[in-house]
Amino acid sequence: MTPRFTVRPEAEADLLASTEWYDSKALGLGTEFVRAVDVCYSLIKRMPEMFQQVHSGARRARLRRFPYSVYYVYDERGITILACLHWRRHPREWMRRL
Repeated sequence: MTPRFTVRPEAEADLLASTEWYDSKALGLGTEFVRAVDVCYSLIKRMPEMFQQVHSGARRARLRRFPYSVYYVYDERGITILACLHWRRHPREWMRRL
């Protein structure tokens, strides 16, 4: 059975803001960023335990090509995406979403 996959509104907002920022830098770069996130989401869905636990059961999956990480929780309820943030953001930003 495939685990339930949920993206929290805060993570959607992270994704939207980052996509807009990349689009402002170069035409089509935002689309490439979204593709990188989609690939990461697919890996998380297929192998949720593959990625390192970083804090209180939360895991981090790093994007390829872009300096961003997807933070998520995997438990009996399924997979919940907490955040999609730049590596330089303070960890407190995603930790408060637990």
